[in-house]
Formats: sequence, C-alpha cells, structure tokens
Amino acid sequence: MPRMLDVSEDVRAEIGDEEADRLLAGENAPGSYDCTSCRTPGDSEQERTSTVLFVGEETAVLAFAHATCIPSQVVQVAEDQLQGAVRSITGEEPQLPGSGPDQAVLGITSGLVLIHGELHPALVVEPTAPIARPGTTGNGRDEFLPLLIEQGFVPISDANQLPGRLPGWSVLVAMGQLHAVLQPGTGGGNPVAWWQAHQPLQVTDGWRAAANRSHRVLVYAAPVGSIGQQPREDLLREALEKAAAGGRLVAATMPLAGT
Repeated sequence: MPRMLDVSEDVRAEIGDEEADRLLAGENAPGSYDCTSCRTPGDSEQERTSTVLFVGEETAVLAFAHATCIPSQVVQVAEDQLQGAVRSITGEEPQLPGSGPDQAVLGITSGLVLIHGELHPALVVEPTAPIARPGTTGNGRDEFLPLLIEQGFVPISDANQLPGRLPGWSVLVAMGQLHAVLQPGTGGGNPVAWWQAHQPLQVTDGWRAAANRSHRVLVYAAPVGSIGQQPREDLLREALEKAAAGGRLVAATMPLAGT
C-alpha cells in the first residue's frame, strides 16, 4: 500500500530516484515508526511522514518523522557523531563523548535574563554527570567548562556581563519550539547539532518575542550540580549569579536560526 511519505528533492538526490520511488510505493517504508523528532509513534499509512536522511562522511541513515514535526530533509552529521544519531533514532539515550559510564546527557533550560535593563532570551546547559575528555576516563575531573572554553565560550564572572558572539554556532527554533544548538561542521561543512532535543521544547511567548526582536540567544553552560532545574526565572538568575561568582559559568551569544 502506498505510504503518505514526503521525500524532498535533497533526500531524493542522495538516495536516488529508484530508492525514492520504492519508498513512495511502500516497498521499503515502514508502516509504523518512532518519529526521529518527537520520539512518539507514527504511521505512514495514516499520516503524512517525512523522510529524514542523516549523512556522515562515509555512512548515511534514513529515519522517519511526522511531517508536522519536521520537513523531509538531509541532516549533515559528523561521522563520529553519526552513532549518536543512530542511538537517538533507535530510542537509546545518546552519550556524550568521554562522559563515562554515567551516560551524561545535556539538560537545557530556557528563560529570560535581564542585563543592563534589557531582557535577553537565554538557554542554560548543564550535564547530568561530570564530563571527561574524549578518549579518557577523566580520573574524576570534570572537563566540561575547559572543553567549551576551547570551543570559544567565555568564562562569566558577573551575570550582568553580556557574552560575546561565538562564530559558526546558532540556536535553532521552529514554530515556537527549541530544536537544537548547532555548532560548525568539520572542515567548514554544514552545521551539526551540539545539542538536539529528543522532543522539541516549547518556549514561552515572551522568550520567543525577545529572540525574534534581537535575533540572538545567550547560551550559558555550567558543570553538573551548578544550576539545577529552576521553576522560576528569578531563581534561575540567582543560580546563574552564584555559578558566575564561583567561577563555574561560561557563556556565548549565538544568532537565532528559525522563528
């Protein structure tokens, strides 16, 4: 039975006309699937479904998503990150490189931060466990902040300090939902996801309005246990100030990609 599949021109160009036609005819397409965006079940016989092709330097993985979540597209992924994409598709929790047996995952919180009388949209990133350098056990040391500083994040000692822009990085928001934080691809290639939501995160109307007005987002990062999930923005600000005073906060300003 033909499936209700969307195959974009970019995906067709990558997989070839013959394979694309087989998908559309229902020969190789799954009936039911887990959406690669929102992680909930989908059915390509009952609802429009997007084909999403994850492409690395040497390998490619075809996944499926609700057309209402994301359009059919090709997603460039660094080869060493493709296994993370595969784990995400298969429903396993992705592990950060060098994070050790605790399987650290990046938690993310959105909020508005007041700096010099202006409200700025902000994201606060905090791992669930200490981060070791890739290829090492870490010996108990948390290398999360040093690794980010090497990427261009700047240590923040005062929460009223406006962080500088980080070239090549951006925050992807679509239809009022947070999808990913993107970093530069290897060798100047297409941006790849540094953090990606398993299920797009809803942001407040105030956050979205501030982001659309300034076209930029402040991204803060702190080691595990520094910030926590704060239920109110005043408590989030207090946690940021405490982390900054303790030398446990880095930040960068990133352009907004999307709306």
